[in-house]
Amino acid sequence: MVTSPDEARLAHLRRLRLAKDVMDRDWAEPLDLDAVAAHAGYSRYHFIRAFKGAYGSTPGQYLTRRRIERAEELLRSANLSVTEICSLVGFSSLGTFSTSFKKQTGLTPSAYRDRYVGRAAGVIPGCYAMLWYGGRDAPAHMGAPEDSNS
Repeated sequence: MVTSPDEARLAHLRRLRLAKDVMDRDWAEPLDLDAVAAHAGYSRYHFIRAFKGAYGSTPGQYLTRRRIERAEELLRSANLSVTEICSLVGFSSLGTFSTSFKKQTGLTPSAYRDRYVGRAAGVIPGCYAMLWYGGRDAPAHMGAPEDSNS
């Protein structure tokens, strides 16, 4: 079967999108680069090069950016500590989280909260935010409403 260069490029982008979708869905979980690359059907090293070529950043940089974006949202809207937010968005180290956050936003997480608190619709109680984001000890079903007809 002969494919045109355009068809080959689209197939390549579709494969990368499968892996990107995994990162978008499981951004708060520890992700194994080899497993994510396997979703695209590539080795880890080819995947890193291809992903950067298509999206302008490495998979690790992309995932960090997504996690920081989620942290910004929580800092503005939830009554949670910086440490709790760090954990909820998938960082295992508070130092790495704070450094990455400052690099992306120009502010520390605490300074960001001080600047933007109250600009969201309302502060969500921390216990609800933990349940919504599937906090460490929350059962898997806690993030979605239950069907009362079962």
